[in-house]
Order: sequence, then structure tokens, then C-alpha cells
Amino acid sequence: MKKKSLLLMLTLLLVLSAFLAACSSDDSSSEPAESDNNTAEEGSDEGSEDEATGEAQPGGTLTYGVDSPPEGLFNWAFYGIVTDADILALFDENLIEFDENLAPQPNIASWETEDNKTFTFTFEQGVMWHDGVELTVNDWVFALETIAHPDYDGPRYANVQTIEGAPAFRDGEADSISGINVVDDYTIEITFDEARVNNLVNLWTYPMSRAQFEGIPVAEMSASEQVRTKPVGLGPFKVDSITPGEAVIMTKFEDYWKGEPMLDGINVQVIDNTTTVGALGNGDIDMMSLQPVNAAEVEELDNVEVVTYPGLSYYYIGFKLGTFNPETNEIVEDKDKYADVNLRKAMAHAIDRESWIDAFFFGYGSPVNGPVPSNHWIAADPSDLATYEYDPEKAKELLAEAGYEDTNGDGFVEDPNGEEFTAKFSHYDTGNPTFETRAQAIVQFWEAVGIKTELEMSEVNLYYDDIEKDADSIETFFGGWGTGADPDPTALWGSDQLWNYPRYKNEESDKLLADALDIEVVGDDQQARKDLYVEWQQMVAEDVPMIFIAELEEIVALSDRVQGVEYDVSGQNSPHEWSIAQ
Repeated sequence: MKKKSLLLMLTLLLVLSAFLAACSSDDSSSEPAESDNNTAEEGSDEGSEDEATGEAQPGGTLTYGVDSPPEGLFNWAFYGIVTDADILALFDENLIEFDENLAPQPNIASWETEDNKTFTFTFEQGVMWHDGVELTVNDWVFALETIAHPDYDGPRYANVQTIEGAPAFRDGEADSISGINVVDDYTIEITFDEARVNNLVNLWTYPMSRAQFEGIPVAEMSASEQVRTKPVGLGPFKVDSITPGEAVIMTKFEDYWKGEPMLDGINVQVIDNTTTVGALGNGDIDMMSLQPVNAAEVEELDNVEVVTYPGLSYYYIGFKLGTFNPETNEIVEDKDKYADVNLRKAMAHAIDRESWIDAFFFGYGSPVNGPVPSNHWIAADPSDLATYEYDPEKAKELLAEAGYEDTNGDGFVEDPNGEEFTAKFSHYDTGNPTFETRAQAIVQFWEAVGIKTELEMSEVNLYYDDIEKDADSIETFFGGWGTGADPDPTALWGSDQLWNYPRYKNEESDKLLADALDIEVVGDDQQARKDLYVEWQQMVAEDVPMIFIAELEEIVALSDRVQGVEYDVSGQNSPHEWSIAQ
């Protein structure tokens, strides 16, 4: 079974916190945790393929629903939201893909390396773009040079910058990227600036059609018709027409390199959340990701199967433990309000995560106990982690041990100096009415153990700007993070990283993360990497720089006429295998 690439997740790690909030503004109840995940049957975590009635036959058109309008950036190098990525996955594809263990596998390209610094890639011959032009390695070079260009306005440079010579090209000091060597039309060598365990999975491996974009300045590409209205790809379906914000119509690409697709076409339709249940029940939609608020109703439909599978992202409450100095790229531990780990542990024990998930995500999730989703290959066993189950009495004991006691009889603790103590909790506001309700639930949990709490709801863009700039108004804050195929969390946890939002600083943590990428330490032994990451997870769980709240299930509705759709941790299988029972 072939899987959807997880590189979209790797690149989204850089914007996932904001994305998890922003994409939910169209949701009437809650935001989804973005991920491509583990196989499951309806209501279970066991692997399965959906079972439709009737026999699969070629032909027919599948209607694919999305619950928010696409932004309209239909090129992997430029897209910014998951709706666009979901549509892209129907008509374009990656050079490599990932199996159910999140290990990279050849797709259009295979590779060899002896040192994890220089890789030789060999392309399949005869792979055609939808305009009839054959794919060559020059299309990949074009994509890499576009992303490394100083006028590039997309978010993917992190996946190119480690190629030898990419920074010089970006700075205008070179006319080409020195680490790229084209051997012939189907063979290319990529050399990185240094050997790393994860060079391959972090590399940008989506080509761009050089023929289509020829003559368009890089600064104008994201607004061009080649991205917005007339995209071409390498996938099993080609785009026929786009109605911005409403629909994308595709027909099968008969020259698809893996063989002719089963379906005649796929119609993508934007469906308002309020009409999702009716559209599925009436047969207007064949396939659609669901929000938890709709899933229970959809499960009652006789003609629809609801498939759930674990996600690769999670929600948390972070503590601001310091500030970030952008000039030195260092964290300064200059915020001491939540410096006492027993205070943080008490606040963790005060939250009933199970009931919170049931109330606001309708049971489609579970508590998470560390900085890695539980179904990822590097995840520590829960028994190896310090966990903070709901225990109000334990919370009160920890508060007392830390010197937080109610000295004036008002029901709320004072700090160890006898001064009034008020925790400030911040949550983003997208207009979704349930966000404030779920934030208030956290406030109530804390106040129930004697921690007076003030809630601040903030417009989502301002919210993340304040978090990034370590505004004084941010003390404890709600957010979401995610993991891709490669688990390296340095960008989110390194003490020299801007996106280390809690400002967690721990030299031993930094060393463990560095060692897990060091060829000299782990070689190509993935178990050795995992052992280091497990040790790191244990450290973070014990230090409690954030309270890990929930990992959500992905939820998909499939009509009873859909066949051949499969899911596992790497995502959905190729749409060219999908069919409709007729």
C-alpha cells in the first residue's frame, strides 16, 4: 500500500502552532490536530481497509468534501494550509514516500548514500507531467533553486538550506547551489553541508515543472495561474477547473506512471460544517474529514462509515520560563513566576484531561503524556514517563510543598512570600464560541485546587505574535505542536530556537537532541536514536515545561460506495487505487 508523503508535515512544523488555531476558525466546535496517521477501523485503533458494498469497478466520480475553503496555493512549494495540501495530494506527488513505520521509501526516485552527506538519486523514466512533458531531475533542481531564491515568499527554505551552497545562493553570492550536481536527466547528486541522520527526510523532494514556470519571476510565482488556477502535477488526477473558494474538478490522468486510475474523476467541494451531516446522508459527498462535533451524528448514518486513526500532533499548556534573545539566539531564564517545578506539577495534576477531551472533542482523543505523540516510532512507553493524572489532592499537596498556601482564607493560595498569586492563562480566539468555554474549563480546574486564575482570550495572530515575542501578558498559554516522519524536535525544543515557546533551557536536553542526529554517535542505528529520544522525553516529562493535554484522532467519513481507501501513520494510500462500487 502506497502512502501520502509526510514532508508536508515536516514543513508545517514551523507554522503548526498558528495553523492549528487558524484552520479551526471555520469549525463550529473545535480545531483538528493536523496529521497523517495510523490505520484504524471505526471506533478503534486497529488497522483496516474500508469495506464498501458491491464490487470495485473502473469508472465513476468521487466527490471529496472539505470543510473550509482552500487558500488557492496549489503548489507544494507555496501552500500554507492543510486544505490546499489535501487537494494537492490528489493531483501531485512526492519523489519519495513513507511506509507504515514512517521510514522513507522510493517513489519516483530511489537513492544511495555511503555517508549521509552525499546522496545519489535516480529517477524513474517516463514519468509525465499533466501537460505531457516528461519529468527530469532538472524539474527538481528548479524547485530547489526557486525555494532558495531570495525572492521566494513561501515557508519551505528550511528544507533546502542544509544543501551545500544554498545559503550562498540565497544571499546572491553564487549563481547556482554548489551541492547540486546533475549527472544526466534521470540522475542527480545532492551534497549537504554536513552528514546528518535526517538529511534525507528533511530534504525538499517535490519537483516543479520548469516548463510551466519558465519566464515567471520567483517573486510572482505564488500569484501566478500556474499556482492558483492552472496547476499541473504528476499524480493520478489532473485539474480541469477551479472555482476559487468553492470547488476543484479533476479527471483521471491516463498517462499516470503507475497505471490508469480506477476512478474517472474526483470533484472537490467545499461543504459548510453545518451541512456536513446532511450532505453525507444524502450521498452528495463520498469522502470527507470530520470535526469531532459532527462525527457522532455521522456515525448514525446507515450509508456512511466513520474511520478514526491516531494523529501526529498534540495540544498543550505551556509555561513561560524565560525570554528569547534574537541577537544571540539564546534563552534567558528571567521569568521566575512558574520556576518551581512543583507548582507546574500541581497545575498538571489539577486538570481532568479525560473529561475535558470528552466534553470538547467528543471523546475523539486521549491524554498525551509527553512531547511526542504516542503512535510515533520514537514515543516512550507511558510507563517510562512521569505522568500527571487528575488528582486534585495531589495538586494541593504539591502546592503546599512549594509554599503556596491560602493564608487569608479566601480559598486561593498566596505565593511563598505571602503575596497574592494569580495565574494568567491565555488562549487564542478565532470566533469559535467553544474556545472560551474550553479555556474556562481549565480555569475552573485550577481554581478548584486553590489557584486563582485570570483568562485572556486573544485574536489568533496577535496571540502567537505575543507568545513569540515573550510579551509580559503571556504566562501560561494553550497551543498545539506536531511531529513529522523524522522526529527531530530541535526546532521546537532547542535552547537556541525561537519556536521553543516555553523557553525551556536545559543543556542535557540540548545534548541528547544533538546526539540523536550525530552520525558519530548513532550511525544509522534508528534504535539508538530512539533510545536517546526516550531519555529526552523522560527528562521533559519530569521538568514539566508544559502540560501535555491531548492527542486527537483523525476522523474520516466514507460513503458505502467508496472502496480501496486505506490509512496508516503515513497517511492515506494513493488515490489511483480508490474506486466506487457500481
